[in-house]
Amino acid sequence: MLQTTSWLSIRRLTEQDISEMQALFRTTVLAVNSKDYTKAEVEDWASCGDSVEHWKELLAKNDYIGALDGQGNIIGFSSMNAEGYLHSMFVHKDWQGKGVATLLLSEVEKMARGYGVHKICVEVSITARPFFEKLGYRVVKEQKARANRLWLTNYVMEKTL
Repeated sequence: MLQTTSWLSIRRLTEQDISEMQALFRTTVLAVNSKDYTKAEVEDWASCGDSVEHWKELLAKNDYIGALDGQGNIIGFSSMNAEGYLHSMFVHKDWQGKGVATLLLSEVEKMARGYGVHKICVEVSITARPFFEKLGYRVVKEQKARANRLWLTNYVMEKTL
């Protein structure tokens, strides 16, 4: 257990959490990101989480942490690797705007410092860009990134620690 508040806790995620991570990823992309992307784009993006093998690869390459509600359900997750790359930041649609992402980001930034990293790099959606900007990240470039079949607009952002 990394951190606990009165309403949630943070812990490392493992392969046993994949099915819950898949469901949260899919639900979040379809519900939250639909305000900035077309139906076809969010459906294509959501399908990127269908492969259990892909999730196992992500867990092997990155250290994932999850925010859990009082019942132990994963309500958000994020990741960091030893090179300072933040791969994921997803918060359940019902927990948006309640400080979950801010807490997760604080924890993965601590992880980066622990790795001796001085700069964090992240690729963020149109939807997530204002959140990251508010917390000190700056846009390096806008790009088109391939989801599954489609190319979606996102942003390479970074923050110096």
